[in-house]
Amino acid sequence: MTKINPEIEEKVLTESVLPVSADVSFASNGFPKYKLGPDNQILENPEDDNKGPSLKEVVEQETAQLSDQHKRLSVRDLACKFDKNLTAAAKLADEAKLREVASLDGHVLLKKLRDALESLRGRMAGRNKEDVEKAISMVEALAVKLTQKEGELIQEKFEVKKLANFLKQASEDAKKLVNQEKSFACAEIESARAVVQRFGEALDEQERNSENSNTQDIEELIEEVQEGRRIKLLHQPRKVMEMEHELRALRTQIREKSIVSVKLQKELAMSKMAEENKSCIYLLDGSQTLGSYLRLQPSADQAPQLSKCSILWYRVSADGGQKDEISGAKKSMYAPEPFDVGQYLQAEILSCGQKVTVTTAGPIEPAAGLGSYVETLLRKSNSEFRVIIAQINGQDHPSHSVHVFNVGKMRIKLCRGWITKAREIYSSSVQLCGFRGDGNAAAKQLFWQARKGHSFVLTFESERERNAAITLARKYALDCNVTLAGPDDPV
Repeated sequence: MTKINPEIEEKVLTESVLPVSADVSFASNGFPKYKLGPDNQILENPEDDNKGPSLKEVVEQETAQLSDQHKRLSVRDLACKFDKNLTAAAKLADEAKLREVASLDGHVLLKKLRDALESLRGRMAGRNKEDVEKAISMVEALAVKLTQKEGELIQEKFEVKKLANFLKQASEDAKKLVNQEKSFACAEIESARAVVQRFGEALDEQERNSENSNTQDIEELIEEVQEGRRIKLLHQPRKVMEMEHELRALRTQIREKSIVSVKLQKELAMSKMAEENKSCIYLLDGSQTLGSYLRLQPSADQAPQLSKCSILWYRVSADGGQKDEISGAKKSMYAPEPFDVGQYLQAEILSCGQKVTVTTAGPIEPAAGLGSYVETLLRKSNSEFRVIIAQINGQDHPSHSVHVFNVGKMRIKLCRGWITKAREIYSSSVQLCGFRGDGNAAAKQLFWQARKGHSFVLTFESERERNAAITLARKYALDCNVTLAGPDDPV
């Protein structure tokens, strides 16, 4: 057996253990107690904690109770509750700071202990060296565990800070509400006092005047009753009923004449437009109603081919005072959308420096039954439509699988089963309008830009569903203070 001189051992330990800095403070005077498990894993001794739930759990429980009872609590009680929770959150933050200091002390201590063991390992041999290496591995495991605890502490500290900020803001809001309610209550009390005072004065005056005017009131009442009887005897219900029937018939005639007048005005405007378009070398073919499409057709042999011309479509107000370009509509065909209802559509054809203008004979009329269909859909929280993706980001989509286009009160979503293709809330970056390209299915298609650089062209099962989806989305977007339109459209 190797004999170790006590003096040499004391000298080695003194040299190997480095001095601890004076600015380090330890949370306790003793090391934590650990046990070695299988594969040299460190096991902590569970400590019996009979102090009840932690401070964080108490704060969360109080916050949940406040959220559930905010309808029944008064404003003053709510302010007191928030103040208590804010104090508890501050205590929890102080406790997290103490734990952070203790964690820092542990790291410093473990580093110094590992350095000491490393210096001992170089001086030991045999079984003692193996023991030192085991001790080093234990220290490294402790360091890893301490690092994990630090991560949990940082996360908990972030949550506590977030909760404290929330409670602080809630406390300030509650105090503001208390002061506001107090001022309202004082004003109402003063108003009630003034009303009570006026009522008291009125009652006193009425009691003083009741004795003098009692006899006079009775005589006036008798005279009114006699006059009412006389009027009732003179009243003839048949003449009144005849006058009501005459008035009703006159109202019906006036309504019919106004309808005829509006129709005549429309026909006159259409005839004027037709006369203006007779001399034009192009004409518009198609029904001028929502749900159809308009196509430019040459009406003369000398008309240039439309494929070699530049085409622009415009919306013109009914009085002709405003003219807006429809961005993206540069084809010979255009499918009207809900924005076009009540307005004229005008196409300008540019060829070889010459400009030809063709205008619809009348304003675009709404689709029959679309209004009632939209009203039915508005009663739901969201509406779903079956669609097929025609284009993604301007490129044709080869798949013809059926997707679901969901229009809700807060967002729009495109999905297929459990797979979500796009989902966006209503914002200024969202665009939605009728498809302004070419093709016979344009009246069933819409353009949707979920966000910048990510757009779709969707084909619906019918024209009515396409127009209903556009109308619903724009209605919900207006409720969120957002206006949905096409690219570069004037809003």
